[in-house]
Amino acid sequence: MISAVACMALALYFEARGEPVTGQIAVGHVILNRVLDKRFPESVCEVVFQGQTYKSKPDLPIRNKCQFSFWCDGKSDKPKNYAAYQEAVYLSRMILNSDFSDPTEGSTHYHTIEILPSWASSKTPTVRISNHIFYRWEK
Repeated sequence: MISAVACMALALYFEARGEPVTGQIAVGHVILNRVLDKRFPESVCEVVFQGQTYKSKPDLPIRNKCQFSFWCDGKSDKPKNYAAYQEAVYLSRMILNSDFSDPTEGSTHYHTIEILPSWASSKTPTVRISNHIFYRWEK
């Protein structure tokens, strides 16, 4: 079984490794904010790997139908840059230990500035950190 640290580290690595540390911490807090929100799964790993799956193969995500795009983009989920992955592991441990405050103001969603997802208009924008815009899903 994969640990919460490993699940979060994969998300940080694939979703934010090109971002400054604050941006990576922000993505980690989105994961934690989702864990605390009853509309999402109750564990870090369930949040990171949340997505639609095939009825005949419930362990296989449907391409491009996941909450975190790396999980179902059809590409390898094995980190290639060891140093960047180790940094993601280190940050994940610190985030899970509550060593950082939440720079996203409670955000549960984010996207790159290069796109504008359909859900963005229904969420409250909170902050832009580098190439990501963060949103809170109001109760």
